Amino acid sequence: MAWYPAATRMELQPESDGQPAIRPTQFILHSIAAPWTARRMYEYWRDSTNLESHFGLGYAGDLAQYIGTETRADANYQANRRPDGTGAVSIETASNLQHTDPWTDKQVEQLIRLGVWLHQRHGIPLRVCRSASDPGYGYHRLHSAWAVSGTACPGDARVRQFKNVVFPGIVARASGQSPPPTQEDPMPSVITESVSGGPALAAGQYLLLQMAKDTALLQGPCAYTVTAYATVRGQAGTRVTLRFLNLALSTKHRSHDLPIDCGVIGPDGVLNVAATRNGSLPADVQLKVEIKADRAARVEHRVLRALRWPG
Repeated sequence: MAWYPAATRMELQPESDGQPAIRPTQFILHSIAAPWTARRMYEYWRDSTNLESHFGLGYAGDLAQYIGTETRADANYQANRRPDGTGAVSIETASNLQHTDPWTDKQVEQLIRLGVWLHQRHGIPLRVCRSASDPGYGYHRLHSAWAVSGTACPGDARVRQFKNVVFPGIVARASGQSPPPTQEDPMPSVITESVSGGPALAAGQYLLLQMAKDTALLQGPCAYTVTAYATVRGQAGTRVTLRFLNLALSTKHRSHDLPIDCGVIGPDGVLNVAATRNGSLPADVQLKVEIKADRAARVEHRVLRALRWPG
C-alpha cells in the first residue's frame, strides 16, 4: 500500500483494507461534476456510494488520498483491476455540475506533481494510454472500457488541458527537461494541428509524417514538449512504429531517435498511436517524426500537440 506524501490521508474503510491489491500501471483523470473540496469527496465516498477513487482534488488545490495506490479503487470499470493484477490509479477533481469548466491553475499543478510521483514510485510510463489496458496516462472518456456506459468526463476543456498542458507538464518535469526559467519567465506557445487523411505506408519502410504544411514539427531555436498522434488503418496484427529525428538544414544531417513500438492494429482494423519527445533544438534544426508499419497500411488522421519555449 503506497501513500502520496503531499496528499492529506483520509483513509476509506473497509475499502482500504478489504479490496484486493493491484500493480498500478495507469493514471486516469476524472471530473466529479460537483464543486466539492477533497474532504467533501471523501464524505461522499464514505457515506453515499460503494464507488471511490484513490485521490480527490478541490478547486483550491486541496488534495486528499482515500486508498493506497496499490489497492483497487472502483472508479474505472474494467481498469479497476485486471485478471493479471494490474490496475489504474484514479483521481476525481472538482468541477461545475456539467463538468464543462477547465481545471484551475492550482489543480493543474497538483495533477502534474502527482503524475510525476506515480511515474517515480510505480514506474508508470510517460505516454498516453494507447489502449484500455496499455500502461500510461489518460482521462476517463479516453477508452470505453474505463466507463460502464460511456461518459463525457472530464469534459472537453479538461481533455484539451490534459493534452496540451497536464500530460506534457508531467513528461517534462519527470524527465528533468523542463525549460530553464529566464528573468522574463516566458510562457510557451501552444501548438495544435489536426489533419484528416494521410499517406499510404509500404510494408517495412519508414515515411516522414506530415502534420500540417510540411514534415517539420518544430524548428529551432527552442525548447519543447511535443506529442505526435496518428490513426492507422490496416490488417489486424500489423505492428506500427514511430521515431523522431532532428534534421540540420545546413548539412542535411539526420539524427534518429530509437524507434517507439506503438503496438499492433486490433481486430477492428484501427490503431491510434502516439509518441512524446522533450528537448531543445538549435537554430536551423528541425524536429520531424517518421512512421513505419510492418505490413501495408494507411494513415487516416494526424494530430500534433506541442508546447514551444523560445530559445
